[in-house]
Formats: sequence, C-alpha cells, structure tokens
Amino acid sequence: MKNIIEHLKAGIKKTREGFVKNIEALISGKRELDQGLLEELEEALLAADLGPRFSGKLLERLKSEGKENSPIHSAEQFKSILREMMVNILKSVEEPLRIEKVKLFTIMMVGVNGTGKTTTIAKLAHLFKKEGRETLLVAADTFRAAAIEQLELWSRKVNVPLIRQTIGADPAAVVFDALKASLASRKDVLIVDTAGRLHTKVNLMEELKKIKRIMARELPGAPHEIMLTIDATTGQNALQQARTFKEEIGVTGIVLTKLDGTAKGGIIVRIAEELKIPIRYIGVGESIDDLRVFKAEEFVEALFD
Repeated sequence: MKNIIEHLKAGIKKTREGFVKNIEALISGKRELDQGLLEELEEALLAADLGPRFSGKLLERLKSEGKENSPIHSAEQFKSILREMMVNILKSVEEPLRIEKVKLFTIMMVGVNGTGKTTTIAKLAHLFKKEGRETLLVAADTFRAAAIEQLELWSRKVNVPLIRQTIGADPAAVVFDALKASLASRKDVLIVDTAGRLHTKVNLMEELKKIKRIMARELPGAPHEIMLTIDATTGQNALQQARTFKEEIGVTGIVLTKLDGTAKGGIIVRIAEELKIPIRYIGVGESIDDLRVFKAEEFVEALFD
C-alpha cells in the first residue's frame, strides 16, 4: 500500500503542489473567515478546476461550521473537510473495469487526438496480458497513418497481435474483420482504437456510432465497454469532451491521462460530480505500468499526505 501511495504521490505531484499547498498558504496563520478569504479560497479551488458546484458546496460548509468573521479553522481542519468531500464524490465513480465472462469482451476506445488514447490501449493490453488474457488490438483509426503506425509499434512492444488495414479503409469493416478473427481464435479481449478527429464533430460521432452498431450486430452485448480517454492537462476542455462523448456515444468508463503533467488534477472531481461516469483508470506517467486502477481514497491520500 505504501509503495502505491508513494507512486501516486510522484504522479500527481504538480496537482498537490499547485493546489493543496496553495490552500495551505491561504489559510495558514490566524486569518479570519471573512468575505475576502472566502473569495481567495474560491479562486484557488476554481484554478485547480474543481468547478463552481463543488467550490460552492465546500465554502458553504466551511461557513456553516463556524460563524462568519470568526477565526478560521486550522489548515488541518480545513483540509480534513476538503478531503472528506472529495473522497465522497470520487467514491461514487470508483468502479473498476470488470471483464465479464462472455465469449469475447470488447472495449471500444474513444477520445480526441492527443489524449493518450493509443498509449492507453497499449497499457491496457499489457495489463490484460499480465492477467493471462488473450488480447487483440484493432487499428480502426484509418484516417491517420501515424495512428496505425503508433499502434503497430505498441503491439510489438507489448507482444499483443494487431489487426490493421490500409489507410482510408472503412473503420467499421476493419472492426468487422477483427471481431470475426477474435472469435475464431478464441481471444478473451478485443480493444478497438477509433479516430479522434474527423472533418467535423458530426462526422466523428457518426463514424463511432457506425462502429458501435456493427459490433452490436455481430456480437450481442458488444461493445461491452466504451472507454473514453481524457487528458487531465486540458482542464475544463476535458469536462466538455466527456460530456459530448457521453451524450453522443454513451461512455461507460473514463481513463484520465497525464495527471503527472498538470497542476489541475482537480478536474477529476468535477467530472465525477457533474457527469457521474465511472473512472476506471488514471495515467500517472509514461511507463507501460503507469496506468493505475482508480481508487478514490488512495488518490486523495496521495494528494494530501
């Protein structure tokens, strides 16, 4: 447990230093809980991308636990309230991915380009392989040569087979062929990489919906998971992306990537509170093993301790 927390601490160091230490600096000493301090605290919470809803609830609770203009709680008391509220919200979306006992468990990976989707696919394949699951990757982003090449490189690195076709091939046709091959070879898990950007958002979503329909037609229950990769460094844009994909394609789980590269890791709280989508994994580094199953208490402990 200690090693896990230490690894997480290193992975979310920027958020801890940019957010928690900023809060500590604001409430250190004997400042009073006046309007000025409340506004400064709200600004710090919003800067960490915790969002107006959470910030408002926190400040209301802070005011209710003491009379306005009285000496503010100690830094430790305030942090205790903050971490309790964060744990409660994050616990509600703490739902690890469960590979169902079906003929073939299928995962459709979605997300805009640049979120770390392809790397996450490789990390998932590596994880499943360590668990003894026979996995097959599918390069269904046929619009970018780089996407296919990157996935091919990763498939070799983690030693997991890949199904690909030529640039410009119909993505749904690639997925169709991959489903047939996976079922014939008795694979356990199929992970489908999809395009992250077409000419317009409408084109992208229609393409994803087509892939989803083909998967459901050829294998009842598929896709069993529609996993969205979100880049934590993009802050509020990440929230909007998650909202759009949820509404358009029906996201069933989230991987929040690049937490090691941002001081705005608080976006995880906002996504959890406003969208209620299960958070499956978090990415806290570039290593193949830096994809961690999301656990609310471990995350918050690493943030504050």
